[in-house]
Amino acid sequence: MSLQAVLFDLDGTLLDTAPDMGGALNELRAEYDLGPLPAAEIRPLVSNGAAALVRLGFGDREPERFEALRLRFLEIYASRLAHETQLFEGGDALLDALDAANVPWGIVTNKPGWLTDPLLEALGLRQRARVVVSGDTLPEKKPHPQPLLLAAATVDRRPGACVYLGDAERDMLAARSAGMHGVLATFGYLDPETEWSAWPCVATISHLAELLPWMRSRGLAIAPPEGDAAPIPSS
Repeated sequence: MSLQAVLFDLDGTLLDTAPDMGGALNELRAEYDLGPLPAAEIRPLVSNGAAALVRLGFGDREPERFEALRLRFLEIYASRLAHETQLFEGGDALLDALDAANVPWGIVTNKPGWLTDPLLEALGLRQRARVVVSGDTLPEKKPHPQPLLLAAATVDRRPGACVYLGDAERDMLAARSAGMHGVLATFGYLDPETEWSAWPCVATISHLAELLPWMRSRGLAIAPPEGDAAPIPSS
């Protein structure tokens, strides 16, 4: 079956949200007279969400105290959603090419909708995406396949005709369970020490510019843009 649609994870895949999420964590640490953590220490945990970042910044606290810190982190982050966040390099050209070819694309993220929607609005992406499935759209979230299956149904494509691009093991597990082509974004927030070679992906890409050449090699009828010489990643 030829490829006919693209679904993206958000943090660490389509958007580089680490500067704003890291900034929110360091603002919270400053409220407790703690110094900032380096970006390199924060970045690998961004895809794991607020709880992982608060645990990094404050350690394991008793549940009530930890929850207060998590909620305060989210409050700070919501106030600076798009201060520094932007598409990863190559994202503009990729989305423009998909739009020009009328190839539907969308987002499936575990980020809650009350953060996802205003972030996409701020970046001018909400109206362009054919579907957005957030972490609270359904009772299930990744690695459960249901969010991906809902997205495929919404864009009227069979799961087997969809690519799902993500940067975490749960993304690849969800894609496999949904019957989609899971492609791993190694440029995202993978910890350099993470052993991802056994994850169930069909290909890996190290730059967003590599996605369309790989899809064209699998039957997507999009002509390469003028001057496009991006290599086809190995399967």
